[in-house]
Amino acid sequence: MLQASVDIDTGEALTERQKVVLDAALRLLVEEGDHLTMTAVARRASCSKETLYKWFGDRDGLLTATVQWQASKVRVMPVDRKGLDLASLTASLERFASDWLKVISSDTSIALNRVAVSHASSGKDDLGAIVLENGRFALARRLKPVLEAGRQAELLEFSDAEAAFRTFFGLVARDVQIRLLLGDRLELTDAAIGGDAVRATQQFLALYGAKTGPQGL
Repeated sequence: MLQASVDIDTGEALTERQKVVLDAALRLLVEEGDHLTMTAVARRASCSKETLYKWFGDRDGLLTATVQWQASKVRVMPVDRKGLDLASLTASLERFASDWLKVISSDTSIALNRVAVSHASSGKDDLGAIVLENGRFALARRLKPVLEAGRQAELLEFSDAEAAFRTFFGLVARDVQIRLLLGDRLELTDAAIGGDAVRATQQFLALYGAKTGPQGL
């Protein structure tokens, strides 16, 4: 696989034109599933295939950038490591949880994950690995520094950041993603998502909140 010419994590590296192209690719994934081609994306986005190859390298590079662009919509609120308090830590975790629930419940993410699962079982291409590396694993890399900052500020207690992240991820997701992938029509309103984000964050803090120290919970 050729390396994509753009490197996306938060979406800031993309031009507005590239965002339009990736949105077009996402819409095609929703409409056509695994029949995504460079030609179809170029036609939908009104650009040349040469431009796509220049920006993304090849089809896998385009898929990687598409997954990264979707994952970049889950924002991690930056925290001040030196002045971190419980309120700012809680706000950062709630924002992450809310954004992630909005992303995984979108038609584009549902379609993308369904295609990735089918490809992973068939060995058709690397889309499953692409979704893991640039979706779930990328989100872990972005949130773990917040968790580590919470530990340094004596707001959190854990020995393994990965285990703490997995717990938080599980509290946020619950059975939502698998139900959506299986066709359950959950009514996830903004209010419901906000409530779920607050609840998951409070549950996480109850499990990992520091019980002692100057800033203990």
